[in-house]
Amino acid sequence: MFAKTVMAVALTAVVLSGGVAVAADTATAKTVEALNVEKVQLKGKQVAFKGKVVKVNNNIMKKNFLHIQDGTGKEGTNDVTVTSAQTAKEGDVVSIVGKVMLDRDFGSGYTYPLIIEDAVITAAK
Repeated sequence: MFAKTVMAVALTAVVLSGGVAVAADTATAKTVEALNVEKVQLKGKQVAFKGKVVKVNNNIMKKNFLHIQDGTGKEGTNDVTVTSAQTAKEGDVVSIVGKVMLDRDFGSGYTYPLIIEDAVITAAK
């Protein structure tokens, strides 16, 4: 049900990201757990998901880093890190559309086996 709801929202939305229209209808709707479990198959693809912001680090290497959880998964599959020019506050429930990247190394110990990059963040409805 959750994935269908996200897809319905994604299919009707077109959002602006850095002046470029991102058509959410090209994104595959997933849960946080599914993103973690299916990450290899999703590499390089646009995905859409919804969840609660549990951690925010703004202006790190000119990006905002957010950790999103949606209640699915367990330790190791219940959290996804997102980078975006946009941000949100801890506790906000947001919809995310972004590109799945794997084994991303930003240096200085910042390595992510899974990260959603260049995401468009909107308040969830």
